[in-house]
Amino acid sequence: MTVAATSIDPPRRLFVPSVTKQCWGFMIGSAFFAAGSAPGLSEGLGSSGSNLLFFIGAWFFTGAGLIQLFLSGAVAVRVAYAPGRMVRAEWLAAATQSFGTILFNVSTTGALHARSIAAQEKLVWNPDAGGSVAFLLSGILAFVAYAHARTLWDLGRRAWWSVFINMVGCIAFGASAVGAFILPSGDAFNNGLANYGTFVGALCFLLASLIVLPFWDRGRRHPGRAGSDQDNEPALR
Repeated sequence: MTVAATSIDPPRRLFVPSVTKQCWGFMIGSAFFAAGSAPGLSEGLGSSGSNLLFFIGAWFFTGAGLIQLFLSGAVAVRVAYAPGRMVRAEWLAAATQSFGTILFNVSTTGALHARSIAAQEKLVWNPDAGGSVAFLLSGILAFVAYAHARTLWDLGRRAWWSVFINMVGCIAFGASAVGAFILPSGDAFNNGLANYGTFVGALCFLLASLIVLPFWDRGRRHPGRAGSDQDNEPALR
């Protein structure tokens, strides 16, 4: 019985949503986006190579976003005023960001196949812009959730810096979408803004997840209890 349980538990743990998996998903996805837009490297890769890296990275974003949504808790809570219940800002931030990651999946997939100007606008830029708007809204909502749970300015906590850096990344992705706007000629409005916005945004998302990775607190949370890193507690991003 003990041997059987040991052989079954690891595969089960692999599919259990956790903050660690959420953080690593965003970090790996961000690394692909950063590599695809890095100054110098992106020119060497060409548009096809960069688009492939963006496509792969978007799937890690989507997986991490779904884990974040799962860990964000109940959709609504009871309140003392009408209508008696309200949607939680933390859940709404996670849901909005998760929706944005799906739009990035559509955009990065479209970039691999779009050949005409109309296809680039419809399949690439439109979902990319929608995903960037969703990320901006999620960043604002994350601040609302943090301020409700703690305080608006909390410079001494890594969680606050994670929310702040995440917001900077959302703004950078928004700037990238503006730069990538498709002109009637088929050219981007500003290739430099599109690339640098993606690169800065990706680095911000990577750092925002890295600094709240549960690994950093493992040694002081539950001394003597291996594996109990409180991975199932939701993290504000």
